Amino acid sequence: MNGIKKVVCGISGGVDSSVAAMMLAKKGYEVVGVFMRNWDVTNEVGVCMADREAEDAERTCKHLDIRFQEVNFVKEYWNDVFSEFLSDYQNGFTPNPDILCNRHIKFHLFWDYALEKIGADAVATGHYARSSFGPFLENFQPQKNVKLLQAADSLKDQTFFLSQVHQKALQSTMFPLGKFTKDRVKRMAQESGMEFVASKKESMGICFIGSRDFKSFIKQYLDPTPGPFIDLGTGRVVGHHQGIHNYTIGQRCRIGGQLHRYYIAHKDQKTQEIKVVRSPRYIATTFCFVVERLLEN
Repeated sequence: MNGIKKVVCGISGGVDSSVAAMMLAKKGYEVVGVFMRNWDVTNEVGVCMADREAEDAERTCKHLDIRFQEVNFVKEYWNDVFSEFLSDYQNGFTPNPDILCNRHIKFHLFWDYALEKIGADAVATGHYARSSFGPFLENFQPQKNVKLLQAADSLKDQTFFLSQVHQKALQSTMFPLGKFTKDRVKRMAQESGMEFVASKKESMGICFIGSRDFKSFIKQYLDPTPGPFIDLGTGRVVGHHQGIHNYTIGQRCRIGGQLHRYYIAHKDQKTQEIKVVRSPRYIATTFCFVVERLLEN
């Protein structure tokens, strides 16, 4: 992709996006750091983490002497990601909001904003992923589709979460961290004077839940839908639950009054019945059988 001058880098306030922005600046691009405000509800201790992350993102940009902007996608995130997340849980699925966010927000709305509102030639993120067009789009070919490739750090690889991003966005997206390990990225931040992000505790799990118990969080948005736990082997009711949205297939569940360990094998959205088994091996065997049947057809 020849002639790239201006690159918008998504800045989250964490070490990965900070180092990605630093690498772009060292390459000589005109870098604009943009913080996406996708969630503005306070956490379990009454703090809006987006405010803190925005402060760190702006601090990074000042340190790197690059322009900083903030864009608000709270409404769009609620409608396109969080609402779908709740709907899937209510219907017995276990959705991944990161995939939804990448598809609807980061590589759609944000990508459009970067190119149309800021006038960027390309977008960059701190994802651990590689592209067949190269980390800085040096191998860009307009007539070819781009391939999403696994990152060098297999433990941090995020290509699964990028699996639903459309071609148009991927073709003009840089992944500067694709060939580095997490440890190396942290060292690069420290060596560049960004200890304030290198020393931050890494965020894990679903961003809008934080450290809260999932059941406590989800019950704020979904009403209880009681139903029975049924032993798949005996057909006997062995307990009761407050909704299939609180469980996922393969999960170990604690059922009061039962001496045996049980695992979730099947959820029925219509009846709110949850079938449970005593061994997780049954679930794995069933999954393999289903995959084999699908491949045969």
